[in-house]
Formats: sequence, C-alpha cells, structure tokens
Amino acid sequence: MSGRLRRAYGGLRLGTRLALSLGALSLVVFAVVGTALTTYMQNYLERQLGEQLKVVQVVQTKDASTHGTVRRQPYYGWYTAVFDVTGGSARLRRPSDAPADTRALTTLAEARARTDVELLRTVHIDGEGAYRLRACEVEPGVVLVSAAPMTGIEETVRRLVAVQAVVFALALLALVGFGRTMLRRGLQPLSDMAHTAHGIASHDLSDSAARLPLRADRPGGGPEIEELRTAFNTMLEHIDSSLAVRAEAEQRLRRFVADASHELRTPLMSVRGYADLFGYAAANEPEERERHLARLRAEAARMGVLLDDLLLLARLDEAEVPLRPADTDLGGLVEEAADAFRAGHPGHPLTASAGDVPVRLRVDPVRIRQVLDNLLTNAAVHTPEGTAVSVSLSATADTATVRITDAGPGIPAAERSRIFDRFYRVDKARSRDRGGSGLGLAVARALVAAHGGTVALAGEPGRTSFTITLPRAVGDR
Repeated sequence: MSGRLRRAYGGLRLGTRLALSLGALSLVVFAVVGTALTTYMQNYLERQLGEQLKVVQVVQTKDASTHGTVRRQPYYGWYTAVFDVTGGSARLRRPSDAPADTRALTTLAEARARTDVELLRTVHIDGEGAYRLRACEVEPGVVLVSAAPMTGIEETVRRLVAVQAVVFALALLALVGFGRTMLRRGLQPLSDMAHTAHGIASHDLSDSAARLPLRADRPGGGPEIEELRTAFNTMLEHIDSSLAVRAEAEQRLRRFVADASHELRTPLMSVRGYADLFGYAAANEPEERERHLARLRAEAARMGVLLDDLLLLARLDEAEVPLRPADTDLGGLVEEAADAFRAGHPGHPLTASAGDVPVRLRVDPVRIRQVLDNLLTNAAVHTPEGTAVSVSLSATADTATVRITDAGPGIPAAERSRIFDRFYRVDKARSRDRGGSGLGLAVARALVAAHGGTVALAGEPGRTSFTITLPRAVGDR
C-alpha cells in the first residue's frame, strides 16, 4: 500500500507535490499551535477556578468556625465539606452539602492534615464527573474541602478545540489551494522550458542545417529561473552551432568524396582508353605505340600527383606530416620559384622582388617552395596569356611576408570564402587539363598553417593577391 502511495505521489506534478508538502507541514504547525493553545487555555481556566475556590473558602472558613459547618452553597454544582482529622483519618461533619461519593474529598482532607501546603487536585467523582478540589485548614484538626465542577472548563476546551479544528481546516484548505496556484504560477517558467525541451526532442535533428526553432524566452520566475533560462538558451545556441558545424562538415565531406571520385575517374578512364589504343596500335599501327605510351605515362603521373596531394592533405589534417626545418633564406626560395615559373610559363611576364638582405627562417624549404610553386602556378593557370605576375618579399622583426599578385580578371567576391576549399574551382567550365585538380590552394594553406603562418586572399576586378605570412619566431628556435 505504501509503495503504491509513493508511486502515486511521485507521479504528481511538482507544484502539486510542493503544495501537499506545504499542507502537511502546515498541519503539523497547526497541531502544535492548537495543542499549545488548548493546554494554555485549560491551565489558565483551572488557575482561575482555583482562585475562585480560594476566595469562596475564605468566607466558608468563617462559617465553619462560627457554626461548625458550612451552611451555604456559593454556586450551582459546587460542594463544600468540613472534616475532622484525627489519627490520620478524616470524618465528615454533618449536615453537609458534600456529594454522595466523598472518597476523593476525604482523601484530600487526610492529605492536607499531614502538610502545611494548600492542596489543589482534579479528581473524578462518581455520578458527578470531573471536579477541582481545594483543601485548607480551618483550625488544627479541622480541614475544609471545596469542590468546583470542571464542566465549564471542559465545555470551553471542547469548543476551543472545535473552533480550532474548523479554522485550521479552512486555513489548511485555503493554504493548499492558494499555495498550489502560486506554486503553479511560480513554476510556469519551468513548465515552459519543459515544453520547449519536448519540442526540441520531437525536432528532426537529421535536418541539421535548420536552426532549432524553440527558445525559452518567457520572462519571470526570479533570479534562479532566469539563470536556468539563460543556461538553457545558451545550451540551445551550442546545439545550433554544433548542428551547423556538423551540417557543414557533412556537406564538405559529400562534396569532397564526389569531387575526389570525379577527379580520379577522369585519369583512370584516360588510362583505360590509352591502354586500349596502345594494344590496338601494337597490333596494327606500331608507329603509334610510343605516342599512346607517353599519354599513358602522363595520365598515370597526373593521377599520382592527385593522390599525393590527397595523402598530404589527410596527413596535414592529422598533424602527421614530418616537416624537416632548416635554416633557410626565404629570398633564395622566392628567386628559385620565380626562375622555375619563367621557364614553365613564358607567356606570363613575372616580376620578382626578394630584397637585398637575406630573410632567414627555420622552415622546411621543400614545403615552402611547394607553396610558392602552387600559388604561382595558380596565377598562370587562371589568367590569360600575357597577364603580368609579380612576387615580392618583405620582412619585419616578427614576420616575413611573400605577396604573389596577378593582373588577371580577379576572383568574384562571392567565391572568395571558398577559394581554399578542396576541389573547388571558380570557373566550373574549365577543363581539368588546364585548370588543375582544385587542390593546390588547399595544400598551400595547409602547409603554411603547419609552419604557424597564414595565407590571405585580397583582390578586386583586374587584380588578385595572395599573401603568405610566416612568423620570424620559427627561425629563432
């Protein structure tokens, strides 16, 4: 039974449980207050009755001394009796208005004869009910006992208890009802947040690109609720950010897989086609074999470069590329890259400015040269013949900067945020024979980042500039 009650209580809403707990606590408080008030009132009335007995006995003592007994009865239901006490026993004088059952009065008279203290006692007299007795000594050996009924006190106490029960019951009902209403209103922000949480739980999180539409934005509830609401909304913002990052990562992964598959399929199809042509030429046109074999080697080399770039990016993502830093003159690397560019792209006039003072850094010269070659090749591939290209080197106490600029058509502003993405091309229609795989800029940025530097893009129509910034601190290790 108790287990079912506990389960039923646990199934109630928090506001109802708090209201019931408040009611139970109030019931205990009311019981303690009612008991204390009733006890105090009963003791007070008994003291008052004792004082009345004392006043009455002053008059009765004179009657007992004058007439030998008490001749009058002060109140209805009151009794008085005079006892002669000798040898430890008490004898009632007659006539007397004592009740039929005088055992309690006699016992009190005998007790009073053995002490000098006035005695007050509450007893039950057969056929009469509860009485308050008071004994006093009239003269040596004579004891006067007065008895006052407790009926009035008991009735007063019963009425007091009844009034308290009614008042406390009404107060308890009002307290529970009003408290439940106030608690429900005070806990409403929690209910709102619970409703928001249920809405989020039912939201399709697979649609991670969509922002969670719910927030706990209803005001009120006090500082504690406000702190909880702020933490709750902050958590939702973090969830939104995480979902957006996940969506972007999934989108980039899907795009990367699709682009990688496409890039690899193209040379593989070329290899297959030239292999078929090579087999045909070997049987029918021997003079064509060398040309087809050269094309086979070129497509295989192209696929190998693509795979090498993919492997390099994967290792850079995992920070597994072993750089081989050495004391290097960055100006010398710029001059070497410029000479190689002039030889490979004679249709693009190049201006190189490396400065007269060596700029020494401790970097991996092979990887930095790869970065320079990628950026210079990018300028040649994506600009028409005759476009001027320039490369310049500058240095400060903290950084070294290489800037590669071309006077080509420029990169549209809408495309610049994705220019370093893998397999991304500004000109979607450009052939792969001329446009490359779309990995050069991604590789360049990753290699510079591995050296603690950055690659930035700036441009406008008629001008595109890539700026490589490397920290000079790298050279101080």
